[in-house]
Amino acid sequence: MSVSAAVAAASTSRTLVLARRRSPPASRVAATSRGRPFSSGPHPLAVSPATRAPAMATDGAAAAAAAGTKKKEVLIFDAEEDLAVSLAKYTAELSAKLAAERGAFTVVLSGGSLIKNIRKLAEPPYLDSVDWSKWHVFWVDERVVPKDHEDSNYKLALDGFLSKVPIPTGQVYAINDALSAEGAADDYETCLKQLVKNGVIAMSQSTGFPRFDVMLLGMGPDGHIASLFPGHPLVNENKKWVTYIKDSPKPPPERITFTFPVINSSAYVAMVVTGAGKAGAVQKALSDKQTSSDLLPVEMAVLQDGEFTWFTDKPAVSMLQNK
Repeated sequence: MSVSAAVAAASTSRTLVLARRRSPPASRVAATSRGRPFSSGPHPLAVSPATRAPAMATDGAAAAAAAGTKKKEVLIFDAEEDLAVSLAKYTAELSAKLAAERGAFTVVLSGGSLIKNIRKLAEPPYLDSVDWSKWHVFWVDERVVPKDHEDSNYKLALDGFLSKVPIPTGQVYAINDALSAEGAADDYETCLKQLVKNGVIAMSQSTGFPRFDVMLLGMGPDGHIASLFPGHPLVNENKKWVTYIKDSPKPPPERITFTFPVINSSAYVAMVVTGAGKAGAVQKALSDKQTSSDLLPVEMAVLQDGEFTWFTDKPAVSMLQNK
């Protein structure tokens, strides 16, 4: 069975909870949002929204639950500022919990607007309260360009986030930009496998792929995530941890990317999507009408044993009927 067909079987039967909230001012959200402590419940970091839309359960939800697929929660914020505050608190709480449990906190970043969205982590109270020494930072995809190139996801993260927080330099894992796309992908996968051996990265017992603590991801207007694009053969790669692309439909053409088995083995994923330009892809991703023949890459992100949360704003969900 192809990756897309297998994902469709799970994603068509998922349960979606849409939560609309009007966030308090940022100074109050940091103290009060997500006020419930971690627990063993279905979403230990769940927000207590001001109002909550009725849950939409698709046919076969019980079968999906039996297969281990958990619901995706959709958080809708009135403003990007409120989203950024909540995303920072979400990430900081995961950092405290998982670093205490594992002795390390593995974070996967994407490029684009995501780096702006996590800016609050580099401000009080998190700048001083987060144990940055436990962080290990990776990229879900990277452009095969020099690290100081304007297209580099590493440079974007360095300028907007990493240069502002005290994560040890040796725990920030950029690609080897001296290699070809294929060589850089192989080298990155080799690095990940060594970190698994060292106990820095966990392994998923259910999938046999690396289990990152949290992936902070964005989505393109076409529904692509990482460098996995609609209709591209790489969406069906199910053996490699990291692969490469030389014909990206979005420039630059040469990139490396995590594969879906790695993304879907994550413990937590925050899918951060804002703006009306992505409303069409959001509508399709959160629809209960899906088939394996037309899945967008974002629809193929179905965690095997993890918690998936959408962080969105009103324009991004403007095409949803039950928003």
